[in-house]
Amino acid sequence: MTENIIDQSVVDAENARREIDLRRDYESLGERLDRRGIAIDAIKDKVAAFTVAVPSWGVGTGGTRFARFPGKGEPRDIFDKLEDCAVINQLTRATPNVSLHIPWDKADPNRLKQSAARFGLGFDAMNSNTFSDAKGQPLSYKYGSLSHADAATRQQAVEHNLECIEIGKVLGSKALTVWIGDGSNFPGQADFTRQFERYLDAMKTIYADLPDDWRLFTEHKMYEPAFYSTVVQDWGTNYIIATELGEKAFCLVDLGHHAPNVNIEMIVARLIQFGKLGGFHFNDSKYGDDDLDAGSIDPYRLFLVFNELVAAEERRAKGFEPAHMLDQSHNVTDPIESLILSAAEVQRNYANALLVDRKALAGYQDANDALAATQVLKVAFRTDVEPILAMARLEKSGAIDPIATYRAAGYRARIAEVRPEVAAGSSGIV
Repeated sequence: MTENIIDQSVVDAENARREIDLRRDYESLGERLDRRGIAIDAIKDKVAAFTVAVPSWGVGTGGTRFARFPGKGEPRDIFDKLEDCAVINQLTRATPNVSLHIPWDKADPNRLKQSAARFGLGFDAMNSNTFSDAKGQPLSYKYGSLSHADAATRQQAVEHNLECIEIGKVLGSKALTVWIGDGSNFPGQADFTRQFERYLDAMKTIYADLPDDWRLFTEHKMYEPAFYSTVVQDWGTNYIIATELGEKAFCLVDLGHHAPNVNIEMIVARLIQFGKLGGFHFNDSKYGDDDLDAGSIDPYRLFLVFNELVAAEERRAKGFEPAHMLDQSHNVTDPIESLILSAAEVQRNYANALLVDRKALAGYQDANDALAATQVLKVAFRTDVEPILAMARLEKSGAIDPIATYRAAGYRARIAEVRPEVAAGSSGIV
């Protein structure tokens, strides 16, 4: 029997207040979609089956380069984080898997597995950390890790990634995500070519130990923490890496890891076309890698990304099996609430993309009717699919209104009583 953190009676009571209105809204939307030749139940079933992983670090308060202001009831360790993740999944029924970051979340793997199982949670991709120094670490990553000029430092970073794989095997994970902060801050500080050669050599060593049924995700990022050059700086370099490593290597797309106004949906289409799209870290940005809540700044861009994903799904693109995860920093909100809303936002845009009339779209594209083609997308994007999302949650014993239910349950106040208050401090993420 799966354990619920929030008493199910609270969820049921909150749902009872809203169910009649929901069914009316669902029926009304169903009638309107039927006129467009769309069966609402088929869309709902697809949405109910769509899930997105929650990052363990996302349930803690984030920080900037200048400061971090922790909230009440901060998770003390990975086991507290799993409890918070369980609340998100209980209310949304959309986040059954958690992505761990080692060494932040390092603990006995068997205990982790047992703890997650109590709440019906599984584990998504393992994330290695060679962009900061861990306590007791003999060699520093100040000047790089997998591309470091020192062979011993590179070997240390390789061994850390291999350790992540071993932990993941016990947990049932099937992927390793590698993001490095390697780069340079001044012209001439590093030789671009030799630095990248060292990185590829180290990654090939990691790839060689990857289990046959695992995938390796590499993640590009334009800048930060290195502000002059970054070793894996864009999707082109990321594609080169995935191609060089082999068929189990794929590119991970973080929506904030691009220059402003870059056409991310086109990058997604290219990676799908050549079989190298590994998955996503969903978030949003205004200026740079802001790690804001998904869909909070540019919801239409998120929809356009999902338009490419659904198009690939429907044409059954070869090798198309993207992983989905949220990757956000919550500096001024309750992290649980932000992750609840972001999970719903990802599902929302999937649902909207499912409403695109692809036959009509293809016809307008072939006829070079730009205005009609773009209106096909706008019709789908503007459709309010909230009744579909809410009904999918209700039928899986989730919450019709997850935020209202979360607040009614008083979870944050309750855990604040048992988790010691964390003092505000310097910058950094949880």
